[in-house]
Amino acid sequence: MIAFLRCRLWAGMFPLALAFAIFCVTGHAEAASLTRSADVASLASLKSYHAIPNFRIGGTYNLDDETSYDFGGEGGTTLESLGQPPLEIGYIAVGKPKKNAGGEIVNAVVINCHYSGGSTSMYNFWYDGQPGNDFSQGAVVGPGKLIDTNEYFVVFVDALGLWGTAKPSSGLGLKFPQYSNFDLVQASYRVLRDELNVAEVQLVTGVSMGGTQTYTWGVLHPDYAKAIMPIGGTTQSDGEDPVQAWLFQLMTAAMKSDPVWRETKGDYYHLPKAKHPNRGVAFGWSILGHTGFTFDFRASQPWDQLKQEVFYWDPKGDEAAVQMKKAEAFDAIDLIYRNNAGSVFNINKELHRITARTLVIHVKTDLWLNYQLAEAAAARIDGARLLGISSPIAHYAVFQAPNILSTDIKAFMEGKSCVATAAAPAGAPVNAEKTKGAFSK
Repeated sequence: MIAFLRCRLWAGMFPLALAFAIFCVTGHAEAASLTRSADVASLASLKSYHAIPNFRIGGTYNLDDETSYDFGGEGGTTLESLGQPPLEIGYIAVGKPKKNAGGEIVNAVVINCHYSGGSTSMYNFWYDGQPGNDFSQGAVVGPGKLIDTNEYFVVFVDALGLWGTAKPSSGLGLKFPQYSNFDLVQASYRVLRDELNVAEVQLVTGVSMGGTQTYTWGVLHPDYAKAIMPIGGTTQSDGEDPVQAWLFQLMTAAMKSDPVWRETKGDYYHLPKAKHPNRGVAFGWSILGHTGFTFDFRASQPWDQLKQEVFYWDPKGDEAAVQMKKAEAFDAIDLIYRNNAGSVFNINKELHRITARTLVIHVKTDLWLNYQLAEAAAARIDGARLLGISSPIAHYAVFQAPNILSTDIKAFMEGKSCVATAAAPAGAPVNAEKTKGAFSK
């Protein structure tokens, strides 16, 4: 009961806390873009950027020839060909790098960002001393923490298409090349190899879409990532996951139902932000939020609180207040591109390529990304282990998973063996299944 009440408290606060984090003020200039460079604006100054000249966006990846997609897929479009600066990816690096005889870093850990966030969001949730630590039930990254910055060089990385500078809302709008989930990972790979001189990655992880990218790292670069730990990610978001495909198509349709979108056909950047299809964006977020928590949990929440997350075309008082606040920070085209990338993503037939040690973590009560599909994905990866947790806050428990399963993850990272048990409620201890090896294969 205490765990449930704590989850209820934080779940009630989470949408408001997220909106507050998004709107923290900073002196960072955001000229030449309709949206900011950082979702947690107060942390924008921590970010560094790496430009990737002639990166091909939206091309075809020949997975049998890793060199063929060094700089994106074949047939893709470069931003330079559209009169824009090169693709640029943001990141935050912390910790102590260890180098080989050639001066290359060999102790890197990569933390991918989630669907709506960037490097600053994951830093806020997981890095020691940040406000988001409370929601995550403690810090995950930092000196002496689970991912110990005294031992590892940790890179929180943005994903192409949202926040940062490489996104439609930087000016191109619908002329921006439609990227793929492969592009997200390959652009991050170039940051590691070219900017940071990382020879190999000891662990790749991330939550939600960050978990999806984690699987993709293992497919695209099986010899580069020594271990992967996807948390609440997916290996398919096309029609092979009909619930997820349905959900995000509804979100996209909601954004396109905005009268501004319908009138301008998505060409609205000449208008002030207040006249963009912001209500459609709020509508889309409301659809997504409806199943963000379990229905039992939602049924326990007071309507006066919930109505702030429910969309109204003509809200009164604080109706839809949370979603309208979020809509001020996001752009409809940015989010539609994100959804489009997911709608054609499926690497199930490629999971056999993963050679990295794999620990899959998933929320059994997730209403967005079904647990049975995570079981199927783990079964397709040689030697993979799967751990499940249950939580009334459903998908959002991905942020808490490293602390809920800290003993088991530590064992995975250290190559120790534990005895597997059934999934347990959030906050209860869960033992990891037997893992093999240390970070090295």
